[in-house]
Amino acid sequence: MSKNARADSLSLLLFTLRSGKLMAINLLKVSEIIPCPPLTRLPESHPHVKGVATLRGNSLSVIDLSRAIGERPLVDPHGGCLIVTDVSRSKQGLHVQAVSKIVHCLTTDIRPPPFGSGNKSFITGVTQVDGTLVQVLDIEKVIHGIAPAQILAESTELSTADAEVLTKARILVVDDSQVALQQSVITLRNLGLDCHTARSAREAIDQLLDLQGTAQQINVVVSDIEMSEMDGYALTRTLRETPDFQELYVLLHTSLDSAMNAEKAKAAGANAVLTKFSSPELTRCLIEAARTVEAQGI
Repeated sequence: MSKNARADSLSLLLFTLRSGKLMAINLLKVSEIIPCPPLTRLPESHPHVKGVATLRGNSLSVIDLSRAIGERPLVDPHGGCLIVTDVSRSKQGLHVQAVSKIVHCLTTDIRPPPFGSGNKSFITGVTQVDGTLVQVLDIEKVIHGIAPAQILAESTELSTADAEVLTKARILVVDDSQVALQQSVITLRNLGLDCHTARSAREAIDQLLDLQGTAQQINVVVSDIEMSEMDGYALTRTLRETPDFQELYVLLHTSLDSAMNAEKAKAAGANAVLTKFSSPELTRCLIEAARTVEAQGI
């Protein structure tokens, strides 16, 4: 099985904090960029939340990104600008020093974080732009640190038939964000399911090969889309082009929420796509996946 895959293009918005080093966020996660507006500080709010802004009549929580990722505060706490993001079913403003530019690259240009970055790191990958290192922000981890996704124990609410069919699924969860990976794994454990995990598409391919022909042979892959080196679209295409894995059920699980992602997921050969993170909806999708693999005898 080849580990090479056709690369997808990716647009990154580059920005800086006080240190001046370049950071990036996927442009698809950005709604708009605005000067920092007046903020209302709410009592008992999280210390990483600077306050609430009013944007076209709607309230917007503004995250002090410097503080959230352990950087020095901005020189002018009221200056800079907001990157308004739409991630994991919610909008939030990221207070940054300045926005630099938009660059276009290939997913294969994004490398994993340096070895030893550790669990305290808030980056999911690195790349080079004009010879300068750029760190790709793990925005999901930032948001989770402020407002963790609620994960409910669903097992007591499952029908006997659904609980039975779920036992047919042998699941591999693929995500380069440790926070997102843990959210999915906890949901599965609440359903009484064990699963295998991988932090990259290449690691996922290795596991699929290792488990092939064993009692734990995978029949359902739940994969993030945004991953360094090989993204979820490329992983799906690779599976569909490999005879031993063509019939795997593939659910693409993404923090992005747009019709374009659904179209690209379908074009790549995914069975379904789901926006992170909803424990009940992930449960529903896993039941559908289990029914499909049972019907197909996979």
